[in-house]
Amino acid sequence: MATEVRLAQLGQTMEEGTITGFMIKVGDEVKKGDAIFEVETDKAVLEVESPAEGFVRHIAAEVGATLLVGDLVLVLGREDEDVSTDAAKSPAADSPAVAVEPTTAPAKQPAEQSAESQPAGKVKASPRAKRLAKELGVSLAAVTPTGPGGRITEQDIEKAAESTPAKAAAATVEAGGEVKLGQTIPLGRLQKITGQKMLQSKQEIPCFYLSVKADVTDIVALRTKLNESGETKVSFNDFIIKAVAVGLEKFPLMTGRLADDKIELAETINIGLAIALPDGLVAPILKDVRQKSVAKIAGQSQAIIEKARQNKLSPDDLEGGCITVSNLGAFGVDSFIPIVVPGQASILGVGRIAETCVPDNGEIAMRKLMSLTLSVDHKVNNGAYAAQFLDFTRKVLEDTSNFA
Repeated sequence: MATEVRLAQLGQTMEEGTITGFMIKVGDEVKKGDAIFEVETDKAVLEVESPAEGFVRHIAAEVGATLLVGDLVLVLGREDEDVSTDAAKSPAADSPAVAVEPTTAPAKQPAEQSAESQPAGKVKASPRAKRLAKELGVSLAAVTPTGPGGRITEQDIEKAAESTPAKAAAATVEAGGEVKLGQTIPLGRLQKITGQKMLQSKQEIPCFYLSVKADVTDIVALRTKLNESGETKVSFNDFIIKAVAVGLEKFPLMTGRLADDKIELAETINIGLAIALPDGLVAPILKDVRQKSVAKIAGQSQAIIEKARQNKLSPDDLEGGCITVSNLGAFGVDSFIPIVVPGQASILGVGRIAETCVPDNGEIAMRKLMSLTLSVDHKVNNGAYAAQFLDFTRKVLEDTSNFA
C-alpha cells in the first residue's frame, strides 16, 4: 500500500505553493520527519517533512511547478512496490499524506494542449496565476498550460511574459547584484507577494497612526553592559519586543483580530519581527515572549533570523502573531509609518537612536531618543486605548528595571 504526499495548507491564507527543490530522488529511503522537499508559499520558503517512512517510488511534481493545496507531490511505498506514475489524478486527500492503493494510470494530458483549446471562459488557472497575468498584461488564452490537468501556473505566465519583446529586452538583476540607471528589473516572487499583502492591508485595514519618542539612554548603557558579559548578544529589538509584550499584557485589546463581528484576543503574546532578505521581506513570529527574559528573546530572535536567511522557516514560524515590530533605525531612518500585516491589528515602526538636546531641570542635557510609530486598525481599537498602550510601552522601555 502506497502513501501519497500531497501539498498541505501550510498557512491560513495559503491557496497554492511553488516547489523550489527536492531533498530526495526516486529510490531513496526516507524516515518520518525527514525533510523531503521545499515549497514557496505566500509568506516564505518552507521545508516539508515526510509524514511517513518508506521508499520514494514516484515524484509527481517538478521543481518550479506551482501546485494547489491538495495536489500530489510524491508517492512513498515499499522498496519493490509498483506505483502508478499518474497518481496525481486521484482524488485529493484531506491531509498531506494518506494511504492509498496503487491506481491505474490514466491517459496523460497531451503536451500540445493549450488554453486556446478550452471553451471560452473555462481557462484553468490558479488564482495567483490570474492575478499575475493581469499585472504583466498577459492574455490567458495565449498561454500554454503545464500544470496538472491542463492548469495554467504562475511559471507559465512568467514564461509567456518573457517571450514578449519588452520582457526579453529587460535586464535581469539578481538579488545583491549591481543595479544601473535605465534597467528594467522584474519583480521577484517574494516582492510580488509582499506587494499583494500590502495592497490588501491598505484596502481592508483603516488605520490611524500614533508617534512618541522614547528616551533610551539607559537602555543603551544596559545593552553595552549585558553584551560585555553575556554569551548571547542582545539587540535593541530584543528590548523593544520585551517592552511591547509587557504593554500587550496590560492592554490585551491590542492583541485582538477581527473575526466577522467579533474581536478575538490572543491566548499568548506572539510578536512578529520584520526581517529584510535579499529578495524581499518576511516577518516570522517570536512565540510567548511575555514570559521570556531579554536574553532569551535575543536567543530566539537570532535563531529565527538565521532560519529566515537560510529559507528554513516552518509554517509555525509564520502564524499566530498579534503585532509586528519593524526597525529601520540601522538605516538612519528617523521615523516612518509601517503598514499593518493582514491578520494582525497593529505594527510598531522603530526609528534610529539620535542624540538630542532636551530640557533637564532648567538645564540642557544630551539624551538618546528613539522614535516609535504605531499603526493601528481602527476596526479593532480606538485612538485613546492605543495611545495608552503606546505611552505605557514607552515608559516600560525607559525603565531598565523592567529588564532585570
